[in-house]
Amino acid sequence: MVNTAIDFYRAPAGIVPAGVAEPRASSPAATDRIDVRRLIAMFRRRIGVFLGVVGAVLAVGMIITALQPRTYSARAEVTLNSKLQTVAPTSTNDKVEQSAIPSESFVDTQVSVVTSETNTAAVADALGLARDPRFAQAKGSDQGKTAASKESARDAAIAYLRKNVTAQRIGSTYGIAITFESRDPAEAARVANAFAEQYTLGALEQKRSGARDTTAVIASRLEQLRQQALADSAAAQRYRITHNLLSTTQGTLTEQEISSYNQEVTSARAQAAEDTARLQAARAQMQGNGNGGVGEASLSPVIGQMRAQQASLAGEFGALSSRYGPQYPDVLRAKAQLDFLNRQIAAETQRVIASLEAKARVSAQRLASLAGSLDASRGALAQNNAAMVGLQDLEKRAETSNALYESYLNRYKELTAREGTEQPDADMLHRADVPTAPSSPHVAINGILALALGIGLGIAAAFLAEMTFTGLTTGDDIEARLGVRYLGAIPVLQSVSRGTSHSPASALLEDPRSAFAESFRSLRASIAMNTTDARIIAITSALPAEGKTTTAICLARSMASTGDRILLIDGDLRRQGVSRFLRGDEGRPGLVEVLEGSATLDEAMVVDPATGLSILPISTDASDRAELVTGDEMDRLLAAARERFDAVIIDTAPVLPIADARLLLGKADASVFVVRWRRTPEAALRSALRLLPIDRVQLAGVALTRVDMRKQPRFDYGDAAFYRSYEHYYV
Repeated sequence: MVNTAIDFYRAPAGIVPAGVAEPRASSPAATDRIDVRRLIAMFRRRIGVFLGVVGAVLAVGMIITALQPRTYSARAEVTLNSKLQTVAPTSTNDKVEQSAIPSESFVDTQVSVVTSETNTAAVADALGLARDPRFAQAKGSDQGKTAASKESARDAAIAYLRKNVTAQRIGSTYGIAITFESRDPAEAARVANAFAEQYTLGALEQKRSGARDTTAVIASRLEQLRQQALADSAAAQRYRITHNLLSTTQGTLTEQEISSYNQEVTSARAQAAEDTARLQAARAQMQGNGNGGVGEASLSPVIGQMRAQQASLAGEFGALSSRYGPQYPDVLRAKAQLDFLNRQIAAETQRVIASLEAKARVSAQRLASLAGSLDASRGALAQNNAAMVGLQDLEKRAETSNALYESYLNRYKELTAREGTEQPDADMLHRADVPTAPSSPHVAINGILALALGIGLGIAAAFLAEMTFTGLTTGDDIEARLGVRYLGAIPVLQSVSRGTSHSPASALLEDPRSAFAESFRSLRASIAMNTTDARIIAITSALPAEGKTTTAICLARSMASTGDRILLIDGDLRRQGVSRFLRGDEGRPGLVEVLEGSATLDEAMVVDPATGLSILPISTDASDRAELVTGDEMDRLLAAARERFDAVIIDTAPVLPIADARLLLGKADASVFVVRWRRTPEAALRSALRLLPIDRVQLAGVALTRVDMRKQPRFDYGDAAFYRSYEHYYV
């Protein structure tokens, strides 16, 4: 969160406290985007947490890996037969049909068949796992090897196989990979191969056994159907004979008789009609022509000859009659011959008519006989038609029985022809070899997973640590999060010094060109640039042990070493850090005595021989004399010191635990807060700033103390982040 001074060191709008420069506001553009450099810096400063978490997770992962039991995986591969070769015909017409290519769903189904309960049980039985002590002990009882205990052991073996076997399709091929896991590598290979063999050869044997069973069932059923067909056919024939329903290929005998009778009756009727017509015509001619000129009579050759003679005699008689008289002998003889011939013709004509009458009578009798026979056959046909209902039912039964028998017979022939020619639905592609290395735990994979998990948790822990971290690291933290001016960083001596001194105050003089000494000159410049004619400067902190006394002493020594007249006042009545710095000056008057008027400033001051710094210590226990430091006496002392010295440095007590420190800060021209690098909580500094009266305390800014310059570059890109680039400048 980026704030300006309005957060906890708030001034009225448009007003900046006198002597204090306005803090810089963060650029809005900088707050609207993700700063990758800051993220990297945050990660770098939490690299220890990150590495610790990664190492811990890796260690736990390796321990878990080491404690896991070793399991071995064996893999056998089978392939589905995409095109089965037909060895025997599948039907009686010897038509060979090509098998269809397996579909995707069929292949997926076969994958499930491999690990089905039926196939798994067959493998368990083939390997005899029910006799394995592992399963017998797990599922057995104290009753011995009873049927129940054996069944329980078999169930346990099947469950064990189903738990550890997997089958999956090999890519988009027709191959199936069968994998089995076991702690025993030999068992893993044996069981994987058993599954493959059961799926291939075992399935083939099941197919053959099923075909044999089917053939046996059809054979027994075939004999029953044959007997049934014979019985139904015999029943139909008996019924036909009983009811005189004999037939030929053209129908029943009765039907054939009726057909024949119908033809004969028709012919007889026509003949009888013809004979009757001739007879009647002859009689009619006899009645109308008495001389025997009958049409039927003329058909007789005798009558024809007689008629020729008659015509000749008639001509001769006519000629004689016209020439001679009726009594002429030749006329009488001719007449007598003609009369005799006419009598002969008449007699012959009567004989022809008698023949016609006899023929007409015969035709009539024959027609009557045929009509009677036809009527009798029709009566028999009516009886046969009534009996045909039962015959048709029997024939349908016989036909159904024969058709069913024939279909079973054809199926039996097909099964008999195909017996022994069955082909497996799958073939062994690769047998499983005994694995030489365990498949679980996989050390490399577990290590990678543990590393990935460790990296993830490490990053999360690093970000969590950073999010929960309340310390201040860089000047950007101070200005962006607190909205106050950042004055500079004071490094910890060991991070920048190559000397042997362990005292910051001594190191300042031993190596005035060091980075440590330069940090105080930089602090002095920052104070001067951010204040206006500030000659009385108070050094304070929010909490104890933040380095304010060391900062005050070193800043005063640094300013005094340039020839300025500097007074350092110990304003911490309880800890008296500056006074403890002056060893060997016990018994001299101090600040309290000067404020009480029992001693003068010159009598109480101690001069640092190395720099000429004037120091006003506290010589007695004055923890109960805070009113002297916060009262008018202190104002008069500071006014006098302002006249004599170029600058006055006051080392005050911490603000949060000591309320007097806030009053003392109000007497200074500028106040400097020191914050211990990455140790002082942000909330403590916020609380301390909140307690300062803005109309009386003029804050110059905040300085970081005890900054480790060797670690600072990994935390951010502040002014101290580039120390490695210019540290040689101080050599």
